[in-house]
Amino acid sequence: MSTRLHALHAAGQSLWLDYIDRAMLSNGDLSRRIREDALTGQTSNPTIFEKALAEGAAYDAQLATLDGSRSDREAFEVVATTDVRDACDAFRIVYEQTDAIDGYVSLEVSPDLARDTHGTVAEARRLWQIVDRPNLMIKVPGTHEGAEAIRQLIADGINVNVTLLFSIDAHARVIEAFIAGLEDRAAAGQPVARIASVASFFISRVDSAIDKQLAGMAAANPAAADTFNALQGRAAIANAKLAYRLFTASFSSPRWAALAAHGAQVQRPLWASTSTKNPAYRDVIYVEELIGTNTVNTLPPATLEAFRDHGDVRASVAENVADAERVLSALESQGVSVQAVTDTLLAEGLASFEHSFVTLLSGLNRKRAALANTASSTGAPAVASL
Repeated sequence: MSTRLHALHAAGQSLWLDYIDRAMLSNGDLSRRIREDALTGQTSNPTIFEKALAEGAAYDAQLATLDGSRSDREAFEVVATTDVRDACDAFRIVYEQTDAIDGYVSLEVSPDLARDTHGTVAEARRLWQIVDRPNLMIKVPGTHEGAEAIRQLIADGINVNVTLLFSIDAHARVIEAFIAGLEDRAAAGQPVARIASVASFFISRVDSAIDKQLAGMAAANPAAADTFNALQGRAAIANAKLAYRLFTASFSSPRWAALAAHGAQVQRPLWASTSTKNPAYRDVIYVEELIGTNTVNTLPPATLEAFRDHGDVRASVAENVADAERVLSALESQGVSVQAVTDTLLAEGLASFEHSFVTLLSGLNRKRAALANTASSTGAPAVASL
């Protein structure tokens, strides 16, 4: 039993694994983690699937059965929805035991739909039907267009993981979309209970970007270097603490109480990008400093193992919120625009996921061609197409 991970869960934070591949689904590793590590959910994205498909031959058997006339995008959808469906089944016991609060597995809409509300809604509805599991979450980027899609999907009764949130303004926008979607659903006479959503607020990338600016400013102005250096490594946690404050206020209002009376559950903040990019920082700092009730932390495997080994648990996310405000104000006063940084990070995040998706499809094309050539050269009999 993983004492530290269970203590983290007992403090009100759900642990989701930020990784998926077919091996862990078939060799019992995921089921073991659910039993032993207090793991209650799982997330995926194009970069994760790109790595999973590039390593080994776990997907070859299924890919070999695909009709060659199907596009690489369609082929990816087949293998991704298979993995996510199997993961949903593994987490179904958690979903039932927590009365639909936890036990979710996330699958992202295609990254090239990030600025397309109608395309996002259509693909999300289609993926929801294909996977056909109540503990699926559809990941939608937190763009303006994404927020419009989120409202429609929540009104449909589809669980949503809002991804790539960096700014408080964006967080406020998707909270509004979630609540409005539930209100639309209630107005249509539909139940609002057992509809789940998380708002994935990205952490470490904020420090990486702002620290880079501060280091450049310190180099250019040595006389003020101590001031700039003292602000390094503080922006990301401060930003997240203010996001948690917004969450607490938004879901304590009379407006929300009217929905909660009918069984609606809150849209929990999810801390994403919680691996430490700067080796000078404690490797579990973005877990330890953001622990609180009704939160989720999606941990890459290495960060989960690090916390299992030496993580400390305390109710930290609501601590020193006034200091968090001072940190962000100090950055602004020194000429660091947090809004400009978060806007850039959103654009970079969208571009990164789209690049991973293109690379994934290219690699999938090569793998399918190699499998077809192998089958042709060995005279293997045709297999049923999917």
